[in-house]
Amino acid sequence: MATALLAGASGLVGGFLLRQLLDAPEYERVVSVGRRRLGLEHPKLVQVVADFGALEKLPEALRGDDAFCCLGTTIKVAGSPEAFRAVDHGAVLAFAWAGKRGGVRRFFTVSSLGADSGSRIFYNRVKGETEEALRVLGFATLAVFRPRRLLGPRKESRPGERIGAFFAPLIEPVLLGRLRRYRAIRAEVVARAMLRCSFGTGARGALIFESDEIQDLGR
Repeated sequence: MATALLAGASGLVGGFLLRQLLDAPEYERVVSVGRRRLGLEHPKLVQVVADFGALEKLPEALRGDDAFCCLGTTIKVAGSPEAFRAVDHGAVLAFAWAGKRGGVRRFFTVSSLGADSGSRIFYNRVKGETEEALRVLGFATLAVFRPRRLLGPRKESRPGERIGAFFAPLIEPVLLGRLRRYRAIRAEVVARAMLRCSFGTGARGALIFESDEIQDLGR
């Protein structure tokens, strides 16, 4: 039976994915990596409290087969572009490197619709640079999930998302075909898509799932 590493379990997608991993018979052990304990106990759950800048000091604790990364913030929540980059680029890569050293062969990560290392938009550029850096690590499978606006209960207030949710019933019915990727998507659907993508054991190379594909996979 396999061991799953999970970073970002206290977040929106990560919270749903944690519960799904704990219920999944494919994994006998789930190692949650974060800066604080989750306030949750489960026979399969191992909690590793650590600074993402010092994960190399925990080689034995971070041994696993698959790694799931749900780390992410916004510039507003982080407080500055530099602090945002430290999470969405620095912490993600630190977790990936730690997993690679610990034997992880498959890495599943949440990025964002519009991720592009050449983008003029800082948020999209950082997401794209992170994706490119992850490819260099050479995981047998690298699955990148690019959701549109996420729906679900958040701990912090995001007024823009509330406004988007208000207008969604008017706008989203006309988003058909290729425009489906611009529809909002529920966080538990993203989590379910990540878990389903892990079913099976073969190497699959680099995979990118846009928001409409995530919706179909996680439905």
